[in-house]
Amino acid sequence: MQIAAQVRSSLRAMTRPLTDRVRKLALQFALRGKASPIPDITTLRKIPEHLTFPLLRDGVDPVPMLAESRAQAPVTKLGSVLGLDIVLVTGHAESKHVLADRTAYSNDMRHLLGTRERTDAEGIGGLGMTDPPDHTKLRGLLTPEFTMRRLGRLTAMIDRIVTDALDDMEAHGPEVDLVQHFGFEIPFRVICELLGMPEDVREEFHKLGMARFDLSEGGAGSFGAATETRTFLIEQVRQQRANPGEGMIGEIIRTKGAEYDDVELGGLADGVFLGGYETSASMLSMGAYVLMQNPEAYEILRTGDRAGVDKVVEELLRYLCPVQLAFPRFAREDHDLFGVPIKKGAVVLVSLTGANRDPAVVPKPEQFDLRNADTMHFAFGHGMHRCVGAELARMELRAALTGLARRFPDLAMATDDPGDLGWRDLSVVYSLDRLPVKLAKDPVPA
Repeated sequence: MQIAAQVRSSLRAMTRPLTDRVRKLALQFALRGKASPIPDITTLRKIPEHLTFPLLRDGVDPVPMLAESRAQAPVTKLGSVLGLDIVLVTGHAESKHVLADRTAYSNDMRHLLGTRERTDAEGIGGLGMTDPPDHTKLRGLLTPEFTMRRLGRLTAMIDRIVTDALDDMEAHGPEVDLVQHFGFEIPFRVICELLGMPEDVREEFHKLGMARFDLSEGGAGSFGAATETRTFLIEQVRQQRANPGEGMIGEIIRTKGAEYDDVELGGLADGVFLGGYETSASMLSMGAYVLMQNPEAYEILRTGDRAGVDKVVEELLRYLCPVQLAFPRFAREDHDLFGVPIKKGAVVLVSLTGANRDPAVVPKPEQFDLRNADTMHFAFGHGMHRCVGAELARMELRAALTGLARRFPDLAMATDDPGDLGWRDLSVVYSLDRLPVKLAKDPVPA
């Protein structure tokens, strides 16, 4: 319990001024005959430092403090922010339980948005932040678009996009930034084709995705970026009402458009973008980084059968797990969670990276090792809120990484300086912003 105690002690010291301020405001409101102020997470400018360790990594690996916390207590209270208890779950079994529990927890976080009037685009919604019946309604609309039959129609499109990206890499060689020309290019084009995004707006759409998961400015920066994205997508839905496109937005408008308003469909499109762009880009970029250090796995992608390729992909998903924290859960009532008392309203955070590296279930948890590939992982979440686009993501990873291995079998790092890679700090979706690579071996001197 030493680490947890240190975290709680440091957190209390850091958040005491904030807590005092909240109490003072509550007293002022009470004296005026008004209710206590409602927490507004969008005004939080900085996350207390000792709450950030679940988002920190050293390269692809979570910082040691995460494993130490899990070893001492797979469920632990970290302290409080804005008057809310923060609970971290890092164990595999404990995480599976919380993610699957539909009754003890809510995903609806609208109670944390204060009392300020907000635009439609500033609202919270989508599959990850709603409960039934809203969640059931939205997922029922989206699920048919991700059946294996529907996804099968995308195979040729994905193969074409991968080929175009590899051609672009070769044209810019012999050294290129793999993140720019491969990691982000492929999932961005796939998501644009899937949604039916017109060519003339794609550049603007691309710029909106970069700041979505960055928590270096607390909730304010992330929610601001999310508002811009939703504003853009709501406008796209409005335009396609008059002239439906060939993608998912147009198809839903043609078949179910009368049942849903523009804000609902814009939020649905935003959820597809949220789950299918940045996460896949991260997996492709970090996956290539890991594969360059594991030539046996890279060779399986180049020459192996489907079963071998699937093992590589699943182990990459477990090992890298770019989505570091699941959508927050909020306790509906007081209850006990594996011996830890949880108060009503507490924020329960599941560390997906922590659960994926739990030695209780993973043979070689801190290593990229294909012997881990049969272990259940949480890269796509679990339960009712499991990523609806998981199979599409797997299709992209298989096509892109096998294509990369076959086109550039001698792919190698173009730098020995870790500072050249641009690892992200404090991002819910972890990734790197630069990955300079050489496409071929250096020529042998004459």
